[in-house]
Parts: sequence; structure tokens; C-alpha cells
Amino acid sequence: MLSAVEHAPDPRAVLRERFGFDAFRPHQEAACRALVDGRDVLLVMPTGAGKSLCYQLPALVRAQQAAGHGGAALVVSPLIALMEDQVQKLCARGLRAERIHSGRPREQSRAACRAYLEGALDFLFFAPERLAVPGFPELLAKRTPSLIAVDEAHCISHWGHDFRPDYRMLGERLPVLRGASGVPVVGLTATATPVVQQDIASQLGLKDEVRCIHGFRRDNLALEVVDCPPARRHALAAKAIGDADARPAILYAPTRKEAEEIAREYADEGLAVAAYHAGLPPAERERVQGAFAAGALEVVVATVAFGMGIDKADVRTVVHLALPSSLEAYSQEVGRAGRDGRPARAVLLGSFVDNKMHEFFLERDYPEPKRLRRLFEALDDTPRELDELRGLCRLGDATEKCLEKLWVHGGALVAHDQRVTRGHDRWQEPYARQRAHKETQLAQMARFLGDKGCRQLALLAHFGDDDQRGPCGICDFCAPDACSVRSARALSSEEEQWVQAVLEALARAARGGLSAGKLYQASLEGRGVDRRTFDHVLGALARAGRVLLSDEVFRNEQGDRIAWTRVTLARDDGQARPLSVFVPERDGVAKGSGGRRRKPRVDATWEAAPKALVERLKQFRLDEAKRRKVPAFQICSDRALLGIATASPSSREQLLAVHGVGARFVERFGDTVLALLRDNGAE
Repeated sequence: MLSAVEHAPDPRAVLRERFGFDAFRPHQEAACRALVDGRDVLLVMPTGAGKSLCYQLPALVRAQQAAGHGGAALVVSPLIALMEDQVQKLCARGLRAERIHSGRPREQSRAACRAYLEGALDFLFFAPERLAVPGFPELLAKRTPSLIAVDEAHCISHWGHDFRPDYRMLGERLPVLRGASGVPVVGLTATATPVVQQDIASQLGLKDEVRCIHGFRRDNLALEVVDCPPARRHALAAKAIGDADARPAILYAPTRKEAEEIAREYADEGLAVAAYHAGLPPAERERVQGAFAAGALEVVVATVAFGMGIDKADVRTVVHLALPSSLEAYSQEVGRAGRDGRPARAVLLGSFVDNKMHEFFLERDYPEPKRLRRLFEALDDTPRELDELRGLCRLGDATEKCLEKLWVHGGALVAHDQRVTRGHDRWQEPYARQRAHKETQLAQMARFLGDKGCRQLALLAHFGDDDQRGPCGICDFCAPDACSVRSARALSSEEEQWVQAVLEALARAARGGLSAGKLYQASLEGRGVDRRTFDHVLGALARAGRVLLSDEVFRNEQGDRIAWTRVTLARDDGQARPLSVFVPERDGVAKGSGGRRRKPRVDATWEAAPKALVERLKQFRLDEAKRRKVPAFQICSDRALLGIATASPSSREQLLAVHGVGARFVERFGDTVLALLRDNGAE
């Protein structure tokens, strides 16, 4: 281990002199000092929190401590774009950085190696595959590095992302680089949950490591989640970024086609907007990314291909137009908003139906183990080409994906000429675990749709961040009145009765409360209220501070982890807020198993309704039915028409709150109906 000299450089002085910052960001200093002291570190911090400095600064300090005998920091990075970006930024600061990857000519890579051996570099970046090149690890080991940084370290985990087998082999190849002195290793990632963190530490062989799991709380970022159907999302996204102070904005669309459609819609409205996805030519992607970074574009509508390496501090809004595939992906993407510390908002528009798309991709990208077994059994020591394997195992288009998974988990060996031979037979268990983990991620993302508590606290718990400061105070759960898309209303008289039934059932329960499922059975199921409506009532009680919700887990006899929600009565501290429920953003009216509708009923009869207004509304309905050549009830039911006439709403929000009126009706006919109501009032 490099020994510290008596007058070692002060990290704060290096921070000022080499990086131009007067102070560390939160949690950076602890990680830096641990590495300077020679400790291994696992660093998990969200996008934009300043992870890179946490290895760059210690590398410079340790090189100075070594009094000229230490080498450059070795940085293993799996993505060429990120590698190039980091090297460019370091060189712009006057530091000496080089990189070795497949996109560079061989002579340039050789020159980088010579510069490293001569002590002419501060940082050397390389892809994990380089460590598999015979002689390359031994060449690097000729000079003791200042430290070793493994970027995107979640890729090494069996629980994490699929990645190249060479990344999984890092743990076996690092000892030769660490040498007898045992230079410190730091694993860096933005997306590791506690189970992945443990796996990273094990795979990298970290010893007595310092774990820095911090920074997932974003005090300036308000998280808002809206359960809504796909047909409503374009309009709601436009609402979220409608004000100029809500831009610049990034909108994440689920498909390339939808990204292009939305970009055209917004361009027609005069916004400076462009689409971005992996199907565009590289030059166009670079143009869009550069224009957005320079402020020439107000909005980018993109697939998840957009964002890696983006360093734009003033993004005010991030909107998702479908559920992301995991909370890890969601956290990374919303983390691109508000990096300048000013107020920012992230709006998630999704519904459980989005998981159908993710389940399709799961089945495509993670075939059932029995399909991989068929391919494995078709392999032997004879090198075979992919086309030959297709005929042997009869998996059709799935052959390539099955081969990829076998390769990642060691069940297949792929030579440089792309010929395939059989690997080891220990691939099945890790692959099954990883596939199950992907299914769990989908379930976690779907549960996030529910408003069971502070959104920030949910993310903190997910990543194991021990921040103890309590609810954020700005998300849709903590501050429903401040939402940009969601709107809340007071409870109806019927909902007040439901609230009372829930509280009475809890009062009868033991001190430990009840699971949400048992509470539903004990309170509202017998009244014919569907489970979705019960969940909305429960969310209203939790937001008002009347009940406490906590996520719990137990294991069944098969060893499966089963998640459930515990509900307990909150102590009366005099701070309870008014009860309110969110107005549902849905097309039509959803029915529950008991036939109850989600919208509050309007107590109305034909006799009590204004007769002239009823006739005008019936005529409107008839005219629209004739024009569209559909039955009149498809325009508006009698119950909805009666509710409109009785409630006489004066805004779209009030119209949407009428029992039987759906979002599609409001979109198509809202202005016309409201005009009829105004004309009737004027008479």
C-alpha cells in the first residue's frame, strides 16, 4: 500500500487547485479520504451527485504521496462514450488522461501504454476486455497504480445488468494489478440496491471496504406519479411542460415511434423540440444532444438511449410517458433534472398495463431456462457457427438471445471468429436468479404507482440510503396541492363513510395494525367497494397523517420474498391534514369487482334536474351521435347526462369529477358541454 508522507497534500487544497471547487458536495469528502488512506470503497450515489471526483481527486493525492513512484489511476469503464467524455473533461482541466478501447487505432493504444509505463499519465481508462488480452495485466502491473476505479460496477453483479463476461472476470484479474502493496479499489455505480451492493463487494474482492451509500435524496426535486391510461399521457405531458419555467425538459417515451410523434406534435405548437433514439444516424443524435446541451432546444423527446453522459445542469422537468423497467432506471433518469440545485420536477405517467410491455421484453430478452438448456445440449467441443446452431436447436429467432445469455453466464464460449463451443454447466442457477430478479424489479416499479408514502423515502429505502431526515415535503404524497398534473378534491359524503369504516376497522385491530389486504376485507369489501378505490381511500388517509403505511416482507415456505403493506393508526399529534383524494386521470370509468364506480356518485333524479338543461344536453348528445354514426349512449350515458345537469360543473376538472364522465368525454366534448352550461346560466 502506498504510504502517506508526513506532509501529505490536503484533499481540500487539491479540490481547489486542480478542480476549481471551494467545497466538496455532500458525501464526497468521506469517500475521498477513505481512498487516500488506502481503504477499498464501494460508492453508490445517484446520477449527478459527483461520483467521478471521488476517485479522481484521491488518485492525484495518492500520486503526490508516492513522491513520483506511483503510477496513474487505472479506470475500468465498460462504455466507450463515457470513457471519451471523462478523458475529455480531465484533459480540459490540465490533467494527463488516456484511454484504450476498440474504437482507437492500435498505435494510439500502444502509445497510451508507453505513457503509462513512463509515468506520464494521471489516468488510464480501458475497457474490461483488455484485461483478457494476454500480457496486458502484467504490463500494467509493471508500474504500481495510484488506485483502481471500476465504473458502472453494478455490471459485475449477478443480480445486475447483463454485461460482457469480461466484466464479470474483474475480480479474478484485479489482484495482479493491486500488487503486493494492495492499492485500493473503488467500485462506483448509481443503481445498486443492497443485494447488488453486497454482490459487487464480493465479486471485486473488496476488503474491509468503506461503503458510501448516499445522495439519493434530492431536496429540490419534486416527484409526481400519475396512474393514467396511455391515451391521456400526451396531453398530461404537455401540461407538465406547458409553462416556460418548466423547461428545458426531457420526455422519455416508451418507443421510437412515439418519441417522433410527440416531437412533431410539440413542434407544430412552436416549441424548439427534437426526437432522440438509437435508430437515428449518429450524426443526428450528436446534433440533438449538442443542441439541447447548448440551450438551442427546449425539449428532447427520447427513448432511454438519451442521457448517458449528459451534463446539463438546468433541466427543469423530466417526464416519463410509461413505467420504466425498474426503480433503478427511474432514479437514474429523473436524476437528470435540477442538477443546478434549483426547483425541478419529475412526472411519471403510467399504469399497470405498462408492465405488459415490459413482460414482453422480459420474455424476449430473458428466455425460459429450458430454451437455454436446449441450446446448451446442442453444443459440444466442436466450434459451430450461429446458423448451424439455429438448425440444431430449433429455437428460430430466439437462438441469438439464448446464446447471449449462455455466454454471459459461462454456458457457452464464443471465439474471436464467432464460433461457439460448450462452456460449463453451472450457468443455470445464476441465470434463474437473474431472471427472477428482473421480474421483481417490474413488480417494484408497479408498486411505486401507489401513493403509500413519501416518494423520496421510498427511493431512499430501495437503495439503502440511511438518510434520516424524514419525508421530503414536496412530492405528490407530501404536497398534493402543489402537483403540476394531478389534482385533488375533497371527499364526497360516501367516501367520508368509507374513511370512517376503515378507521373503525383499524381501531378494532391489535396494536400492530393490519395488512392492507386484511384491512380491505374488514372494512370496505363487504360494502361492494373495489380494491382500487380502497387504495385511494388509504392513500388519502396516509397523506392526511391519519394512518401509517409501511412496506414489509416475509418469506413463504418455498423461500420466496412476499411484499405486503402494514397499516397502523397514527398518533394524534394535532398535525393531521385535511382529507382529499386525487381526481383519477382515466378514460371512461373503471368498475371494481363489486360494481362500484371509482367516481363519487351524484345524488340526482330526473325530477330534480333542470328540465331545459336536460333537453339541451340530450339534443347535443343526439347531434353528436348522428354526426359520428354511433348510438347515443356511446356519447354519454343517461346517468352521466343527469349528473352533468344536476352538478352544473363550471370547469373541466369539475366535469371530470361527475360520476360517469370519463377523460375521453372531457377531451372530446368538454368545451362544448361547458359552453351549453354557461348559456343555460345566462338565460
